[in-house]
Formats: sequence, C-alpha cells, structure tokens
Amino acid sequence: MRTAYSVETVRTAERALMARLPEGALMQRAAAGLAAACAELLGRVYGSRVVLLVGSGDNGGDALYAGARLARRGAGVAAVLLAPERAHAEGLAALLRAGGRVVGAGADRSAGAAAAGVGAVEEAVLRADLVVDGIVGIGGKGGLRPEAARLAACATESRAAVVAVDLPSGVDADTGEVRGDAVRADLTVTFGTHKPGLLIDPAREYAGSVRLVDIGLRGELPDEPELEALQHADVARLLPLPAAESDKYRRGVVGIAAGSARYPGAAVLAVSGALRGGAGAVRYVGPAGDAVISRFPETLVSDQGPKHAGRVQAWVVGPGAGDDASAVGEVLSSDVPVLIDADGLRLADADAVRARTAPTLMTPHAGEAAALLGVSRETVEGARLTWARELASRYGATVLLKGSTTLVADARGGAVRVNATGTPWLATAGSGDVLSGLAGSLLAAGLSARDAGSAAAYLHGLAGRYAADGAPAGAHDVAEAIPAAWRDVRD
Repeated sequence: MRTAYSVETVRTAERALMARLPEGALMQRAAAGLAAACAELLGRVYGSRVVLLVGSGDNGGDALYAGARLARRGAGVAAVLLAPERAHAEGLAALLRAGGRVVGAGADRSAGAAAAGVGAVEEAVLRADLVVDGIVGIGGKGGLRPEAARLAACATESRAAVVAVDLPSGVDADTGEVRGDAVRADLTVTFGTHKPGLLIDPAREYAGSVRLVDIGLRGELPDEPELEALQHADVARLLPLPAAESDKYRRGVVGIAAGSARYPGAAVLAVSGALRGGAGAVRYVGPAGDAVISRFPETLVSDQGPKHAGRVQAWVVGPGAGDDASAVGEVLSSDVPVLIDADGLRLADADAVRARTAPTLMTPHAGEAAALLGVSRETVEGARLTWARELASRYGATVLLKGSTTLVADARGGAVRVNATGTPWLATAGSGDVLSGLAGSLLAAGLSARDAGSAAAYLHGLAGRYAADGAPAGAHDVAEAIPAAWRDVRD
C-alpha cells in the first residue's frame, strides 16, 4: 500500500529525524536519491547538459547538491537562481566547487546583466538534456510567479526531460489543486513519503512518473496517513473467497433496483457488474426485467418492488432509474448496506440518507457531486479531495468520487483511498453502471462500504485496461474483463 501524508505531518517527522542526525545529513540523503534518479533518466551523465531551476527553499538546496553530484560525474550543470540572495549557500558552494555555474540574473546582480540574462537563461533551458525543478517546496501555495512560470513553460517547450524535486512547483501538496501556472514534470522524485497531491488529479498529471526516495522518515510518521493507494496485495486480501461449505446465500445476495423503460441498458450493465463481484446471487427489481433475464438468465427477477423482492445483503439503486423515486425511497428505508448511483443520487432524500444506520455508499461523478454540493463541476474537479470529504460529511455516507483518480472518503474521517488503475477509455456510457454493480456485490459479500468501493474501483480500472488494450471499449467489454482483473489481483 502506498501512503501519503500532509505537509505538516512530513515537516514534524523531518524535524524529529534531523534532531538525531548530523546537520545537513537529511538533505544529503535527498540529494543523493535525486542525483541517482537524474542519472538514470539521463542514461549517460558525462557530457550531458543539466539546468537547475533553484528557488529559496530546501528544494533548491536539494537541487544544488544533486547538481554538484552530477557535475562531479562530468555533466555540465548550470543553476538559475530565482532568488539569488536566498539561495541555499552551502548547496551553491558545493555546486561551484564541483564545476557547476550560475546563469542569468543570479550570476551578476547589475540591472544590465539581469536584463541580458533572460536570453541566456532561456537558451540554457532550451539546450538542456535535463531540467531540475527546485523552485518551490511542499509548502508552496498558488501558482508560480511570472519569472518562474516563464521558465517552466520554456522547459516544457524544450526537448529536456523535467525532474521535479519532491513535487512539481505550483501544485498544492496537500490537496492536489493547481491554482495557476505549474511545472509539468516527466519524473517527480519525492522524499520520505508520498504527498497527497502526487496521487490526486489535477496535480497528479503534472507529476509524471513518481519515484519515492527513502530518507529514513518512515519511523517518524504516524500510523494513520492522509491518503492510501491500494495495490494488488491489499485488494487481494479484501476480495471474498468462497469456502467449501459456501452456498449462494452464504456468499451474499445483492439487489439491483435500476433501469427504466427509457434506460433498460443501465439495469443490464449493473447486473453484469454484480454477477462478477463475488456475491452468490443477484436479484433484479425494476421495469427492465425482460432485458436482464434475456442477457443473464441466472438473475432472480421481480417486478414487485424492493420490499417484496426477497432477502438481500445489500442494494444498488439508481442507475438508469429515470424519475421514479419510489424504489429509491424503499431501498433507503432498508436495514442493509446501500449503494446509490446516477439517478438515485438526484432522487434520494438527503435526510433519509443521513438517517440511515446501515452503511451507505454514494458513487457520484464530478457533475453529480457538484449538484449535491451546490457548486460548479469545475470547482469539484479542481479540488477533488476537499469536496469528496465534504460530501461524505454532509450526507454521513461513504463517497466514491469517480474520475481519472477515484477517491473514496468516509464520513467518519480517516485516510481517504485513491485509485488510479483506470484508463481514459473508461470514460464511456455505462461504465459507471458496471462499477456500481461490482461494488454492490462486494457490499453483499460482507465488505465495508470503504473497502467495497476501493476494491471495486481498483478491479474496474484494471478491467478497463484489459478491455481497451489501447483501443475503444464498451461498458459490456469492461464487465467481461472483470474476471481477468480479479485473477490478476489474486494471483
């Protein structure tokens, strides 16, 4: 499992560790890891051209010390000091001793040299093989200042690989927000632990590949992280496995209240996900029974409403429901776990959701979450972590916020789960219906709302990759790929 911690937690841990280490030892560990990552990316260090974009904080010091290590291996290293008077003095001295140089306004403080230095800096960046972003540290808020933004844009336009120190400058380490210009990195080398912004969009797309360098911080961090990202082994431990004495009822029965005369396909797709989610049986309730039974004859179909459908261990309600609120109300009044999706989110009474004592899992995309919160879709997409937590708190439910990085937040707090196994090809009609059925089946099999949502998002993302394999895929293809994803995780 990958974990991420807030800036405040990381800084507290760093202070505790530095108190036991010789002065400067922690920065040297970071610089050594950064230099190794840069060398690996370059392939051939000797003769390569490296430009360091150096701010006033410790990230600038990391960049300078790493630059010194590369210079000693024969790289031509040039540092651009964005705040010359506040550059890390010891790191700069180490770079100069190793044969590095300073270019731009930081090389000469006269007004004429500063004006002339603009062209020299841009030329150095454009000719570089590697640009190291050490402009702003993890405490930075808001976008880059104009000079830094200009250099970041120049690095993007160049042929150079861009390596960010700890996180790309201009992104928010705690929330993943990007409030202005920011560096777009090919590789981010982060120290000690992941920061939430490296795992959550929109910031995640600015980070490129992420490499974690161990600097000895793990023992200083608390047990409860800010963010968790499950991996194969974690999901494998969650997935239900039938025992020798299992029957279909012991494995759990999931009820699907979905579909309408206008949207029968939503019911079919939700059932397709549920059948592959580990429950022993699927009960379908709604007007699309003929479509469901013709595609999946193993489904137990009823048209008498959720209260008369028979016993279930969990309900999925809402996909393709149209404007029929009666099924939503019946399901919310049940005493079993409930997943609410799509039209169900719009039709559900907020007070009824908050009054529930059994677990509730809500699965909105950004637009649906925005409608529930009374804000714009762009607002939710720009601060996904903040609004996933807010929605969970307002409704007293577990919230699975769908998107390029799916977030699972619990009303009781604790670490938010983030999932990035998906593919852009999953942005297709009906994909969310499959996810709802899959997660509902895991709820019926006994998983908590948090675990069911997290495991379902993980499997769904993998299934999307398998189904697409670099080409367009439909939601039914995703459902059919779930067993392959399940086997991959288990094996």
